[in-house]
Amino acid sequence: MIDILFIVFSFLLLVAGLIGCILPVLPGTPLSYAGLLVLQLTNAVSFSTCQLVVWLLCVIVLQILDYVTPLLGSKYSGGTVYGNRGCVAGTILGLFFMPWGILAGPFIGAVLGELLGGSDMQVALRAGIGSFIGFVLGTLLKVLVCLYFIYEGIVALV
Repeated sequence: MIDILFIVFSFLLLVAGLIGCILPVLPGTPLSYAGLLVLQLTNAVSFSTCQLVVWLLCVIVLQILDYVTPLLGSKYSGGTVYGNRGCVAGTILGLFFMPWGILAGPFIGAVLGELLGGSDMQVALRAGIGSFIGFVLGTLLKVLVCLYFIYEGIVALV
């Protein structure tokens, strides 16, 4: 009976993690990883220590990339520190205007940040597009990892 509760709770964590990839207020990949750890507590599943460590390293790398990819996108597309700060602010403010705010927030924030920093519109737009691409790539990576964790959880139970 306790195994069933652990299994249900673990899949709730796995799904919450997947949702957290889209909603930045939830730590997506750590929640999914926690779901695998809870699943490990059951008698029905036995992941190897190597698997758990590799998955943990993936989660740590993704958490770092989650903050870095929009900034790198802005930087490598010609943005300045103002665009980076605007990108971060836009991402946070975008949460209040779901679902479109989460997509447009990094872009608008980077553009406004560059404009407030004195850049011309062309530089600002390039920085905005770069931050948006970085945000989308980071989100896509997190979604793929969470889907993989869900797959591993299902396969382990079958």
